[in-house]
Amino acid sequence: MALRMLYLIFLRLLGLLLLLSRSQEAKDVELLALRHENAVLRRQLGVPPPTRPAAAGLRTRTSRRSAWSWRNCWPVMSS
Repeated sequence: MALRMLYLIFLRLLGLLLLLSRSQEAKDVELLALRHENAVLRRQLGVPPPTRPAAAGLRTRTSRRSAWSWRNCWPVMSS
């Protein structure tokens, strides 16, 4: 059991070292490949891509200003 745990830790550390040693271009290529794979899987499932008005609506609904505006509300103190 301890040997397996040491082996798994070694694999994680090796993966971390490999990730840190990669160039920015290699990371960008991997991101592009993953985005393409995601798009292919969405097409296979039949999930429609979000339209521009829907994306804009979501952006305005979750804007930083509106998300934090509740902090500007103060309780009314009755005297």
